[in-house]
Amino acid sequence: MGAADNQQVPELGGAGSHAVPRTNKFSSGKLTRLQMVDDEQRFSDKLSEYMQQRWGLADAGFDYNVVAVFGSQSTGKSTLLNRLFGTRFDVMDEGQRQQTTRGIWADRGTDAMPVLILDVEGTDGRERGENQDFERKSALFSLAVAEVLLVNMWETMVGLYNGANMGLLKTVMEVNLQLFGGSQGSKTLLHFVIRDHVSSTPLANLAKTLRIDMDRIWMGLNKPEGLEDAKLGDYFDLKFSSLPHKLLQPENFEQAALALRSQFVDTKSNEYVFQPEYKRRVPADGFPRYAEAVWEKVVSNKDLDLPTQQELLAQYRCDEIAAAALIPFRAAIDALRPRVREGEIVQGLGEVARTARSQALGAFDDQAARYHSEVYAKKRSAFVQTLDGELHALALNQVKNALSQAADTYSSQSHKALEKAESSERSFSVVVGTVRKRVSTWFNDLVDSLTIEGAEWTLAAEVKQLEAMLDTITAKLREAEMERALKQLRRQAQDTLSEVVADRLNNPDEAMWSGVMAGFDAANAEAEQQLRRRMDMAEVYGGEQRSKLQRALRSGVWEDMVRALKEEVADQMVLLKLRSKLEDRFRYDEAGLPRVWRPSDDIDAQFAQARSAAQALLPLFSRIDTSASSTLPQPVSAAVGTFFPPGFDVERSLVLISASRQRELGKRFGREADALYLEAKRAMVTTQNHVPVWVMVLLVLLGWNEAMTILFNPLYLVLTALIAGSAFVLHNLRLWGPAVRAVGGLVNVANDHVHELLVEAVNRTDPGRNRDAPAEGRSRRQARSEEIEMDPLGDSSKDSSVSRSSNSSHSISRSSSKSQLHT
Repeated sequence: MGAADNQQVPELGGAGSHAVPRTNKFSSGKLTRLQMVDDEQRFSDKLSEYMQQRWGLADAGFDYNVVAVFGSQSTGKSTLLNRLFGTRFDVMDEGQRQQTTRGIWADRGTDAMPVLILDVEGTDGRERGENQDFERKSALFSLAVAEVLLVNMWETMVGLYNGANMGLLKTVMEVNLQLFGGSQGSKTLLHFVIRDHVSSTPLANLAKTLRIDMDRIWMGLNKPEGLEDAKLGDYFDLKFSSLPHKLLQPENFEQAALALRSQFVDTKSNEYVFQPEYKRRVPADGFPRYAEAVWEKVVSNKDLDLPTQQELLAQYRCDEIAAAALIPFRAAIDALRPRVREGEIVQGLGEVARTARSQALGAFDDQAARYHSEVYAKKRSAFVQTLDGELHALALNQVKNALSQAADTYSSQSHKALEKAESSERSFSVVVGTVRKRVSTWFNDLVDSLTIEGAEWTLAAEVKQLEAMLDTITAKLREAEMERALKQLRRQAQDTLSEVVADRLNNPDEAMWSGVMAGFDAANAEAEQQLRRRMDMAEVYGGEQRSKLQRALRSGVWEDMVRALKEEVADQMVLLKLRSKLEDRFRYDEAGLPRVWRPSDDIDAQFAQARSAAQALLPLFSRIDTSASSTLPQPVSAAVGTFFPPGFDVERSLVLISASRQRELGKRFGREADALYLEAKRAMVTTQNHVPVWVMVLLVLLGWNEAMTILFNPLYLVLTALIAGSAFVLHNLRLWGPAVRAVGGLVNVANDHVHELLVEAVNRTDPGRNRDAPAEGRSRRQARSEEIEMDPLGDSSKDSSVSRSSNSSHSISRSSSKSQLHT
């Protein structure tokens, strides 16, 4: 707190003051504080008088509480008590930095608070020097009589041993356990108040550090017999609060002080500190005698004279010197630490570390060597461990960055070198070994630069880790190299096989599969030869590994060939091949010339032979015949595990067209073949049914007069032109079928209409006859009209058949109607 306490307590209720109210009905405007124990360790005989007359606590019974403060000198203990309880303990003068509180002072809290406050002399004061006897006794007394012990410290003291008075706490806690541990039936609340909390470190983290320190202290106590298994929580509870800087953040400080005060005032608050388990069960009127007895017991105890003054001085000074020596050391190291954490490899880090360590040790030895030799040796060892620990952590981070960079460099440069060396026939070990040697040399030089003479740590494990990493990367590089080789060889074999497969399947014959398998054998042999050469370059000498790569290559080449075959035997490709075979046999003769069908040719036999020859290709395409292969073992199922990798389904890969697909393709080919056959038949009929020349001459002679009439009569000429134009349009648009159906429909409708008229005429002469005939006629007419509407217009063959059937039915109907009329 330092300067934060260099001020006098403001007057009670003074204008502009944010301090807590200080009205005290027992003080009558006079100071009510009492020096309970003076600096000569004498206990005051006026405590009973103050309890009755000044403080009014003698009649409180058990309804009162005792609070004491503990901490280093000039850390603002008195200021803290004045802010929390409205007391008027002396605080340090701003103009002088010296001890203010001497001995133990007592006062009562304002606003009728039934709280007795003990302001204890600070520890580590220069006025007492090496004599720490009173510090221990006053601390032990406070720990014994107070329900709540406020441990006042700066934020910067957290994590320190002597600075946070952890050594003194350990001593008084150990003696307290020996003196009062077996009989004391209540706990003590250790309330740590962290002052000048201005950093970003959360209070929870500071509290965690202090709690760990307290647990460590408790575990290190020499516990009396019967209390070996006692726990810290059996005797003490820990609580933590923090206050901002009093000068830099005055308003925040006052607000935090008021909030902290509420923990001692507001009985309904969850943070209320005066709990029943902390009560000493000493009535107020007996407290003066109880406190005096405790003080006498503390003063007479010899266990507090633990270390000698020389040892204490040596411990204190060595710690102080070490802390001072660490400042420039950490300044030099912290300047480089962020760069190393970000992954950078800092050049000259080892030299900076060695220089900083040497200077820190020199500064420590120059000043600390004059003190107690055993303490100096112990503190120097601890100081060296601190320095080496920080340097080791920094060096490990640097080496970690170097390991990552070495691995990346080795991998990338090896890949590039292998790509360049592929054409130069350099071996894998030569190419990769060159890069590895360069990377290892760089890493070892870096490790050597970080080595510190005299340090207990080494980086040999990291060097071994690099070798293991490089071995792993080498194995991956070799594997990647072989994978790349397999892909290249498969591409080369695939290019060769694609041409062979396309050529043989586009010209199918009985030797088709022999040619395909010959191409496979040649491509596979060439690929295996190249693979053996690449394995020798990559130094793959293991027999099993070489066999595994060869089987992988064979299966890959086989799969590529099967893929090319399946592309060639796709549905449309197979139909195209079958039709091409059918046309070659049916439309062309043995000399390769197109056929012109004559009436004397047996077109049915020729078609049957051509279709049989084409259909015979379908089973040929459906399955790969490997019998002609000189490489594959026979039967082919025996190739699994020897020629192909284990588990390879070679039998399944042999089937190109399944049985169901064969049937479907056979049906589709049959329909296409029938269309070709009908086309040939129509061509032959066309050549047979031509009109003789004499008939054409006769038509011209007999129709000359009619032609002249049409040409010279405008009405006939226009009508003829319209009919001829309509016929031309219908012919070009192929609408003869729909036109015929439309005319037929109109004829049917007209016939039905005439039939209805005749029936009506008959009904007029004979009303009782055929009464339902009109309705029947209407329904039949409606059905025929719907038939005309629903019938598709595109099917010419169906149109013609419907037209013929309808014409025949109409002719029969007309004949029957005529016969009825005649009758």
